Amino acid sequence: MQDSEILSEFRACGALLEGHFLLSSGRHSAHYLQCARVLMDPMRATRLASALAATLPRDVRQQINKVISPAMGGVIIGHEMGRALGVEAMFVERPTGTFELRRGFSLNPGDQVLMVEDVVTTGLSSREAIKAIEDAGGVVIAAAALVDRSGGSADLGVAFHALISLSFPTYAPGEVPADLAKTPAIKPGSRAA
Repeated sequence: MQDSEILSEFRACGALLEGHFLLSSGRHSAHYLQCARVLMDPMRATRLASALAATLPRDVRQQINKVISPAMGGVIIGHEMGRALGVEAMFVERPTGTFELRRGFSLNPGDQVLMVEDVVTTGLSSREAIKAIEDAGGVVIAAAALVDRSGGSADLGVAFHALISLSFPTYAPGEVPADLAKTPAIKPGSRAA
């Protein structure tokens, strides 16, 4: 898929929002990608996951035997990536603030894992998910996301593949431009900052 086709998928379902948003990372932005909206159509989710899977080098695709994503945002794309790669998909969640496998999910020592997110901005959630996977015995051989909002700066400690890279500016709380600060920030994500 070309970038224009990917953005068309987001626009078609109202998933590319404009306003004043407080991101899960704690940063502010005038743009927000509501991946839950773009993934709510199963056919669209399948198309996007297949396109994302195709960005992975062939040798990496062949090594993966599990896909794990962080809850909540990564659950749907993680499941669809499992389908696209023909492997099991699981997720980590934060019942007490730290990611862990639950619900009977487990890894065999040395399982080759692809960690999948919906959007990466700073990479913090991804790194936390990778640590949980490693703590559970998995080996994260790569990470993937529908959208890389980091402008290529997120260091996840493993090869990182994104379907599209977008560079909407984000701002630390004390750096929000005056025109953006005039509008109250809303928190559309799934996690408190």
